[in-house]
Amino acid sequence: MMDKERLQKYIGTENLTVIEAMRKIDLNGKGILYIVDSDGRLSGSLTDGDIRRWLIKTGDLSETVEQMAFRNTKSLPITEIQNNVSFMKKEQIQSVPIIDEEHRIVDIRFNYEEAGECGEEKGVLDSIPVIIMAGGRGTRLYPYTKILPKPLIPIGDVPILERIMERFYRYGVKDFYLTVNYKKEMIKSYFADQKTPYFIHYAEEVEPLGTAGSIRLITDVFSTPVIVTNCDILIEENFGKVMEHHRKFGNDMTIISSLKNMIIPYGVLHTKERGIITSMDEKPQLSYFINTGVYVVNPEFFDWIPEGKVFHMTDLAEKMMCEGKCVGMYPISENSFLDMGEFEEMKKRENRINRDMLSEKLQKI
Repeated sequence: MMDKERLQKYIGTENLTVIEAMRKIDLNGKGILYIVDSDGRLSGSLTDGDIRRWLIKTGDLSETVEQMAFRNTKSLPITEIQNNVSFMKKEQIQSVPIIDEEHRIVDIRFNYEEAGECGEEKGVLDSIPVIIMAGGRGTRLYPYTKILPKPLIPIGDVPILERIMERFYRYGVKDFYLTVNYKKEMIKSYFADQKTPYFIHYAEEVEPLGTAGSIRLITDVFSTPVIVTNCDILIEENFGKVMEHHRKFGNDMTIISSLKNMIIPYGVLHTKERGIITSMDEKPQLSYFINTGVYVVNPEFFDWIPEGKVFHMTDLAEKMMCEGKCVGMYPISENSFLDMGEFEEMKKRENRINRDMLSEKLQKI
């Protein structure tokens, strides 16, 4: 049985806001919250998928989870707790709350055998090419990038770029297109020495062409949507679901967007005429969805990129929106987005890798 402190990681109240619920789901790492009413009784459940659908439909970050919780949540009485594994298999669910006679949650059981990392689905991207923009100078990581190109800076003992490709490969991606410039020979030399189970194709810039301009150097013709990503971004999300979303909503471009919470480190004053203060907020929090630098693009729009000119993916997105094309977003939580171009994010990722490795060792003991 879970102790009360651990149990609270997976339980939320109906008055939680979307942002608070996303943060709590991030922290528990299981992708779900069980929702209780004002009397502490189970009233529903909320997954990261439920939140995503709500945000795509409304864009409202301030609403409470009461409006979006799933109400027909499966549960087991404590007298049947021994049947939790067969119950989850029968109902095809990954977790089940255990409730007492008053419908209060006393334990939660998870199906550890079925749950995979970020719900990975092998083979769902086996026909999808991935373009990785790896030509930048990595000025945010100077002085490391004075010696190594940014794509080869290690996270743990594996370069950033190799981690990105390994992650996509687990979904079935076989073809990677690297647009390279700064210290490109080092990048090519490194991967020439590796026995990778996937193919790497290079598009070599002579002069910097921006995050989209270099795509015009690729001569292959694509017949499926293409994933385009920066070389310093790790997204911990199910890319099968991202591609499904792109197709389902008929998007011409889908931008993976991450929630970003920022705290103003001062008290904020609200005023009216004559400088009269009407209210004060102490260190308020602002929340926005930001562009992660990862895109799904229908290939015909690569022809919209001018040849031989500096042009960015954001320029392409704006051009498409101006022409009435469908540019949508796929929202993910703040904890699912890691920007390896920042020292602090690199440190965060290394710590997470170390924790995962320790956890695997403990499981084998």
